[in-house]
Amino acid sequence: MKPVDPVGPAGTGPVGAAEGPAFSAASAGRGVGWLPPLVLLIGIAVLDWNTTGEFRIISWIVLVPGIAAALCGVVGTSVFAVLSLGTYVFVDGAWPHQYQTGLPDFILVALGGLLAVLACVVRLRGERRMLHMRDVAETTRRTVLRPLPPGWGGLDHAAVYLAADAVARVGGDFYDIQPGPYGTRVLIGDVQGKGLGAVEAAAALLGTFREAGYHEPALATVAERLEVRMLRHIRYRAAVGRDEGDRFATAVLIGFPEEEEQGAAAAGLVVVDVVNFGHEPSLIVSPDGVRSLPPGDGLPLGLSELTSGGDVLPSVARVPLAAGETLLLVTDGVTEARDADGVFFPLRERVAEAVAADPRTADPLRLVAFVRDGTLRHCGGHLADDTTVFAVRAVQADQRG
Repeated sequence: MKPVDPVGPAGTGPVGAAEGPAFSAASAGRGVGWLPPLVLLIGIAVLDWNTTGEFRIISWIVLVPGIAAALCGVVGTSVFAVLSLGTYVFVDGAWPHQYQTGLPDFILVALGGLLAVLACVVRLRGERRMLHMRDVAETTRRTVLRPLPPGWGGLDHAAVYLAADAVARVGGDFYDIQPGPYGTRVLIGDVQGKGLGAVEAAAALLGTFREAGYHEPALATVAERLEVRMLRHIRYRAAVGRDEGDRFATAVLIGFPEEEEQGAAAAGLVVVDVVNFGHEPSLIVSPDGVRSLPPGDGLPLGLSELTSGGDVLPSVARVPLAAGETLLLVTDGVTEARDADGVFFPLRERVAEAVAADPRTADPLRLVAFVRDGTLRHCGGHLADDTTVFAVRAVQADQRG
């Protein structure tokens, strides 16, 4: 997958999440976290030394281990607790007897240091737990939305995924590319609802797509397998007592048939098959302009039983694409993004203007970055739903390695 970062035109995460080692305050403490409590310790001692006996501030030194507990590790906090106690004894002992604060403040500083060390232990445990949960969320994200290598399935592609829940970092949006002996299949979808239930449904659909997309010769059969899998998932959830009502998923399934490659290439065209399960209309973007894929006539996945026969599936539409045309697939996090006045993001109009101004915007990587940035600007950075932008383009035969 070509890298796209959620806050810039280039980054390191295939799904729009900033990657890298986990950061914690403890790691900062190994750098300069010791500096603020040290400055405070010296400052209190100097100020106390230069004030009169009627205005003693040495007891404020109890703040030093408290600050250290927020910035340093357990060892560093313990060191500052001991230094604070030692500094208090030294400074207080240097004053005449009538100005000494005595045992009560000594106990206060000692108790404050002990509590600071305990607070530091609790903080570090919480940080470790948080980082562990972040690792779990990251593993879940990579399982559901696996990284895709460049040129995977003969497609030039780029994607960005922005979770509405920034902590969970994963939601009900899903996408994938599956090459196989019958061509390359592409899937993008959005499970209704949020939370772990939506993630489970997305994982179930992706698992089925990765198997059926590889083994099944007909795209219609892949579509049928997806519908059956969604119905099975709904029934299972109900059987284990986790019925979530009318759970469904919108999706677009696209196939690049292998058998069409040579004939279509001779005419300068790429033929794709499209099955739409009630999903957002996809766009075809090229340096010459923007047009829409057929909207499709299918119900969302999981709702086929609402029809009279219970087995009516969407039809397969065959669409020719000119060489260099890019398929832009998005979820409703893009099209339903609102500005301060409640106006929806005008995706097609914005993309058409951008391509007219710079034809290179039709490149998948540039296109995804443009739509991502435009969506975030339009809604002021406040996403109400999970947002996925996915762009794919067939790699020309003379460009393949």
